Amino acid sequence: MIRATPALRGRRGAAHPLPNARARASFATMTGTLLSLGHGYSARALAARLLPQGWTVIGTTRDPDKLGSLAETGIEPILWDREAVERALARADHLLMSAAPGDEGDPALALARDTIAARAPNIRWAGYLSTTGVYGDADGAWIDERAPLNAHSRRGRARVKAEADWAAIPGLPLHIFRLAGIYGPGRGPFAKVREGRAQRVVKPGQVFSRTHVEDIARVLEASIAHPTPGEAFNVCDDEPAPPQDVIAHAAELLGLPIPPEVPFDEADMSPMARSFYADNKRTSNEKVKHMLDLEMRYPTYREGLAALLRETEGDSGTP
Repeated sequence: MIRATPALRGRRGAAHPLPNARARASFATMTGTLLSLGHGYSARALAARLLPQGWTVIGTTRDPDKLGSLAETGIEPILWDREAVERALARADHLLMSAAPGDEGDPALALARDTIAARAPNIRWAGYLSTTGVYGDADGAWIDERAPLNAHSRRGRARVKAEADWAAIPGLPLHIFRLAGIYGPGRGPFAKVREGRAQRVVKPGQVFSRTHVEDIARVLEASIAHPTPGEAFNVCDDEPAPPQDVIAHAAELLGLPIPPEVPFDEADMSPMARSFYADNKRTSNEKVKHMLDLEMRYPTYREGLAALLRETEGDSGTP
């Protein structure tokens, strides 16, 4: 059993030891150069917040065909190769790592670990986007960042190892962000509900934590403004909920019939989708609220889905 590192542990039941952000300096205007290693959905949301403030954001992609569209968002896109990444590392004073680990381990470390380690003294903030899957199953109980890392799935264990590998780089001001299920623009249930493809899969007692991508970006931005190296943060909303409730609420918002319930054992699901039901836990975000002085803009799926629907209506003129 892999446990949280000492920097991430505290006395059971005790408040997190660092002072509340209200007692620290107010949010300071700052700029820098962020290298985003694996510039995906969450990283793009952060870039959208940083660029208007005067930041430079360099983002990697493995697909040459995406360079143009990434440049249109205002970032400096580069291909995922050693030479380009090492040149970008020479410029960066902030790092965000969001590429998922593969058979070779963390891909960024496999590509340029020595250069990252050499640059560590010049990095003001580093963030690694992990997953709440590192905790494994808690049988529906509430957990926080002091919980043991009991991942049983292959991808969960790979994330645990990646966290440890990043934490082993001397002098790197690392912050770990364990993300719950992500939703947001382009990643909501409405399309499936409209098309009649949504399933209300019911596994008794099963809940999932989730988070709106905008709240992920807000948490990262707050951490950049007030670094706390060595800390891990759960990034999730306030209300873990059964997945069938989310689908039902989406249907209600659309004014469509609520799809019937389907027992978990009878549901038509991919092996990947089914595997997520092996873990059942309620993930706490109290540490983010206390240490970063940040409340979720979308504290439950209800606020998040309502916002997504408003955006959809604004884009298309139809519900």
